[in-house]
Amino acid sequence: MAEDTAVLPGRVRRGYGLGSVATGAFGTVPGLLLLPYLTDRLGIAAGLAGLIVLLPKAWDVLLNPIAGRVSDRSTHPDGRRRPFLVRAGLTLAVLFALLFAGPTSPSALAAGWVAVLFLACASAYAFFQVPYVAMPAELTRDYGERTRLMTWRVAVLALTILVAGGLSPALRDALGPEWGYRAVGVFVSLLIVVGAVGAWWGTKGVPPVEHVAAGGSLAHQLRVVAGAPDFRALLLTFAVQALATGVMLAGVDYMARWVLGDPGAATILFVAFVGPALVVTPLWERVGRRTGKRPAFVVASLCLAVGAVLVWVTHDLGLAPVALALALVGVGYAGAQMFPMAMLPDAAAVDADRTGESRVGVYTGVWTAAETLGLALGPGVYGLVLMLGGYVSSTDGAAAQPDSAITAMTLGFTVLPALLVLGSLLLLRGYRIDEAAVVAAGEAAR
Repeated sequence: MAEDTAVLPGRVRRGYGLGSVATGAFGTVPGLLLLPYLTDRLGIAAGLAGLIVLLPKAWDVLLNPIAGRVSDRSTHPDGRRRPFLVRAGLTLAVLFALLFAGPTSPSALAAGWVAVLFLACASAYAFFQVPYVAMPAELTRDYGERTRLMTWRVAVLALTILVAGGLSPALRDALGPEWGYRAVGVFVSLLIVVGAVGAWWGTKGVPPVEHVAAGGSLAHQLRVVAGAPDFRALLLTFAVQALATGVMLAGVDYMARWVLGDPGAATILFVAFVGPALVVTPLWERVGRRTGKRPAFVVASLCLAVGAVLVWVTHDLGLAPVALALALVGVGYAGAQMFPMAMLPDAAAVDADRTGESRVGVYTGVWTAAETLGLALGPGVYGLVLMLGGYVSSTDGAAAQPDSAITAMTLGFTVLPALLVLGSLLLLRGYRIDEAAVVAAGEAAR
C-alpha cells in the first residue's frame, strides 16, 4: 500500500502530466478540424458531417465503463493502469495517422473511411484515457496532492492544446488541403506517442493505494456509481461544460473564416483561448487551497461564461477585442478543467475507503464517457446550428454564406456555450465532498 503521507516526487507529477499530451492532442484536433475537413474538404453536408464526428466518440459512452472495469480487474505486475497507457496509446497513434490519409472521393467512400477510422481511434482512446484518469485516486490519498497532480496535468494539457490546436490549422494552411490534413494526422500521432510513453515511464515505481477490486457485474457497479449523489452532481456539471467546450472548439475555424474574415485568425483565437492557462493554472491552485475546490470551480466557470458573452459583444469590432475576450474564457477554462478533475479522484477514493472495494476504474469510465459524449456532441450541436442557419457546404471552402449562417456561427460560438456553463452550475449544488470528508474516509480505512 502507498504511504499515507503520499507526497509524490516531482518526477511522478511531471510524468503523470505528460499523459495530457496524448489526451490533449486527441481531444482537441478532431474537435477543431474534423468537421471542417468533412464539410470543406470532402464536401459532406453539415448535418451528416456532424453525425460522423459524433457517433464514433459517442460509442465511447458504452465502451469507457467497460474499459474502467477491465482495468479495475487487471492483475498485471506493472500495475492495474500503467500497461494500458503504452499499449492503447501507441495503437491510437497509428490509427490517428491514418484518419486524414484516406480517399477524398467519391464522397460516400471518403465519409466511410473517416467514420471507421474515427471509431477505431475512439475505441483505442477509451483504453488509454480511462486508466490514465483513474490513476490519481490510487497514486495518493492526499486531498491537496491530487490538486497538485491536476495542476501539472492541466498545465501540460493547456500547452498541448496550444501546440496541437495552434499549429494544426497553420500546418494545414501552409501545405494546402491535400497534404495539410495528412500532415496534421502524422503530427498529432507523434504527440500521442510522446504522451503515452512519457506517462508510462514517468509513473513507474509508485506503489498504488490498494483496494480489493469490487465484485459483482458491471451493471451492478454502474448502479452503485450512479447512486452516489456527489459524483452524479459533479459528473453532470462537467459533462455539460464539456459540451460547451466542444461547441466552442468546433466553431473556431468558422469564426475565423467567416465572422472575422481571416482564416489565419483561427490560430490566434486558439492561442488566446488556451494560452492564459499556462499562466493562471498555478494561481487557480492557490485559489483552491484557500476556498476549497468546489467554490473555486464555480468562480472559474463564471469567468468562462462571462468571457463567452464578451466575445459575442465584441465580434463586430475585429480580431483584437475578440482575442481579449477569449483570453478571459481561457482563464476560466483552466480552472474549470483543473478543479473537477481534482474532485473526481476525491469522490472515487472516498467510496473506495468507505467500502474497502475499488471501483475507481468504473467511476473514471463513467466520467470519461460523459466527457467524451459532451465533447463529441459539441461539433454535432454546432453542425446543427450551422444547418439551421443555412450553412452552404463545399469542397473548396469558398461557397458564399447567407447572413443567417453568419449569425448562427456567432451565436453558436458565444451565447450557446455561456448558457450551457451557467446552467451546469445549478447541477453542482449536489456535490458536498470537501477535505474533511476525504480525510475522515481515509482515516476510517486505515
